[in-house]
Amino acid sequence: MTNAEAYDRGFAHLSSHTVGPLLATAGRLGAPRLLDVGCGTGVVTAAALALGAEVTAVDADPAMLALTARRHPYATIRHAALPHLPFEDAQFDVIAGNFVINHVPDAPAALRELHRLLRPAGTLALTWWKADEMAATSVFTEAIAAAEVPYDFPPRPFTAHATPARFTELLEAAGFREVAVELVRWRHQVDLAAWWTDIVQDGGPRYGRIAAQPPEAVARIRAEYLRLAAPYEREGFPVCAYLARASR
Repeated sequence: MTNAEAYDRGFAHLSSHTVGPLLATAGRLGAPRLLDVGCGTGVVTAAALALGAEVTAVDADPAMLALTARRHPYATIRHAALPHLPFEDAQFDVIAGNFVINHVPDAPAALRELHRLLRPAGTLALTWWKADEMAATSVFTEAIAAAEVPYDFPPRPFTAHATPARFTELLEAAGFREVAVELVRWRHQVDLAAWWTDIVQDGGPRYGRIAAQPPEAVARIRAEYLRLAAPYEREGFPVCAYLARASR
């Protein structure tokens, strides 16, 4: 289970920059029925509620859901994970997923499920990281390597689908139309020591295992992280993501 509070301070803060573009379509629909899939700690849920949407939020992590439910009592909260969600066909006007599709084990099956849940003419918006422009997280990978600490990173099944062309093909194969993919870039300004703490305490599959290393190894990784992150202290880490929109 993820440390939801650490995730909220860390990755949720990082990913909040894309919420506005992600919900651009929802903001023009009045009061749509919106599914926040992979809601995390509710960053998208909060913004969608503010737009007047009727929000259903789902996540696989009970700690995340508990935090979201506590903060947003007017949202419907369900414990569920792609590619199988407990809803009837064509139930939502808008489906938004902020950095969830890159974590699902079977992206094609997940997209077919989202297509099933979307009403005709409904809209889908999904984001995922552009891995080669993610200094905010790659600095941890580089620090582990520089510290010469043995570390097995979990596989990334989504890598095969991560280009705009390939993801467009997946969306169209799932039945979506009018697919468009754009780049979103920003600078993530954060206290470097706090960023280290939140990412390591998060307990996520990629960097959460740093904390399980022997204390001397953790200290070496942290020292390398601070060295490598120092050039970004003033202007922030450069970050880049893809945003895909499609219609049913």
